Amino acid sequence: MNDPTTIQIIGAPVACDEGVKDPWRDLAGWMAEKLRRRYGTAVTVTYYDLFDPGCPALPPDAQLPLVLVDGRVLSSGGKLSMPAIRRHLDKLGVQP
Repeated sequence: MNDPTTIQIIGAPVACDEGVKDPWRDLAGWMAEKLRRRYGTAVTVTYYDLFDPGCPALPPDAQLPLVLVDGRVLSSGGKLSMPAIRRHLDKLGVQP
């Protein structure tokens, strides 16, 4: 059996008038569930807070949110994009 494709999403909490929110974690969790439904065990998705001890090292000039697929930068900054992740996984030939 092949190793699953790893997707790592790195973000950070956001302070606002209502307190501290974690929108990237919430969105990453939603995306992880959708990707598991589509690809099954062929992918693993892990969210890291920038300050987590196990957070992967950020490449130079990286911006949050950062999406790594098998350790390579897919996106840096902007928005988390499910279509971009799915297109990339399909391009890699990931099958459920």
